[in-house]
Amino acid sequence: MAKHGPVLIAGGGIGGFSAAITLARASLDSRILERSSFTEESGAGIQLGPNATRILAKLGVLNALLPAAFTPEAISLFDGVSGRQLTTVTLGAHVEKRYGAPYLTLHRADLHAALRKVAESLAPIDLTPDFDVARIEAGDEGITVADIDGTAVEGSTLIGADGLWSTVRRTVAPNARLYFSGHTAYRTLVPLSGSPGPFSAPLVGLWLGPKAHLVHYPVRGGDALNVVAVTEGGGEAQGWDRAGDGDSLLSGFTRWCKESKSLLEPITSWRAWSLYRLLPLPSWSQGPITLLGDAAHPVLPYLAQGAALAIEDAAVLADALAAERRDPASAFTQYEALRRPRATRLQQTSQRFGLMYHLCGPARFARNLVLRSQNEKTALNRFDWLYGETALSSLPPRAGA
Repeated sequence: MAKHGPVLIAGGGIGGFSAAITLARASLDSRILERSSFTEESGAGIQLGPNATRILAKLGVLNALLPAAFTPEAISLFDGVSGRQLTTVTLGAHVEKRYGAPYLTLHRADLHAALRKVAESLAPIDLTPDFDVARIEAGDEGITVADIDGTAVEGSTLIGADGLWSTVRRTVAPNARLYFSGHTAYRTLVPLSGSPGPFSAPLVGLWLGPKAHLVHYPVRGGDALNVVAVTEGGGEAQGWDRAGDGDSLLSGFTRWCKESKSLLEPITSWRAWSLYRLLPLPSWSQGPITLLGDAAHPVLPYLAQGAALAIEDAAVLADALAAERRDPASAFTQYEALRRPRATRLQQTSQRFGLMYHLCGPARFARNLVLRSQNEKTALNRFDWLYGETALSSLPPRAGA
């Protein structure tokens, strides 16, 4: 590296831990600067496709994660107004055989705990809690990052893995601005046992309706059901764990079938977050600083790929730094060249899916007709680009490999 010292990572979330673990596997030191005490308190569920679990297996994280994960048998799509099932995409053993890695659903806190457990077992990783990045000074020989209380740490480079409301992004792209998408998401957890109708089935359920959609899947090894409802409207608000107004949520589902309402109406506690977009940054890097995950390219949640993108970014970036140990700028250039096209495609595809989920009138009937005509055996073909590709193989061999 340009300067003796660890790679500094702002953010101890999924992307930050994934980057640190990949760096450690290449014998590169890192120091994670996390504003909290490394606790993942959010009650959110998460879906991990084979593109993410394949990387977690290589990092030695998957085995630590499996006891708390759930392997759904399928993704089933329903029309939210009629309650009619439209199509099914087979998952389970079929996905693992096709892509060499499983499709999992789990609690975000369980993924975070597995990543932390592996990171704490690797000596090259230092965890620094309660460090809220306030000042960044970059020079030819490295970088200095200071906390809000003035405590400073030095390193060779800085990776901004600090999420949608990234502090590091303000240094890399000071003119970047987030835009409210006009959609609000609500989430909650309920016991899986006793959940009504199709909601207790071992699958990912996706219900499509006018200007709203509903997603549910088992987490916590099948003990709990994660429920996410997305509606058009709502206000702009920073953060993703504020109290949600159940009446506002239900107003987006008034025309829906009784099966869906049997799940939504009894729930009294929701958490909400406003969904934002970010226009493409001119560059993800500046000098010895780069960004990954939502800090670089937030993606709307309609493909369930936000966490997977961060994991992919982390692995590619860490491999690039390992291959270019004395030239981080070159590593960052390689990393962005590999990752930007895929991130852009995922952002655009996810946005199109969101529009498709919320269609009204004749467009809704046309969508349903197309979905009902799908062949279950070939439904996964259209996702080969997503689940079968990680771009890791495009990197040069690691130095010394």
